[in-house]
Amino acid sequence: MVSRTGRFRGSRTHGRGKKKGRGAGLRGGRGNAGLHKHKYLYTVKYAPDHFGRHGFKRPQSVVHRKVTLNLSELEEGLDRLLAAGVATQAGEQIAIDLGKLGVEKLLGSGRITRPLRVTVAEASARAKEKLEAAGGALAVASAIPASESQT
Repeated sequence: MVSRTGRFRGSRTHGRGKKKGRGAGLRGGRGNAGLHKHKYLYTVKYAPDHFGRHGFKRPQSVVHRKVTLNLSELEEGLDRLLAAGVATQAGEQIAIDLGKLGVEKLLGSGRITRPLRVTVAEASARAKEKLEAAGGALAVASAIPASESQT
């Protein structure tokens, strides 16, 4: 496109008028400028939820996430648990109480090769299947200790 700058030399606005030629004057400001003033109808019509807070976020002190453990992680750390005395070997089966470790739910991701007798508050159906397929058993313990349940 051919430049018309030479034609407008000596002209103050170069043919753009007073306000149009400045910054974003033609558009009524840049971005979201004026949404509470001269662009208010646009806000009401097309973006009514633009201002204010929406929704609710629960405080993290209230939110409780279960402590979970996968079968694969249990298999990997089994030798350490036996050495620490948390797990005990009874014949071929290894007995372990995950409640003492602070685990609330056992999940079924990964492989298990040894027969285990696991005691835990909750377990997924897949975890139970895999434990029984490996020759082990699952005992579901109550999540609330007996001393707290009576109060």
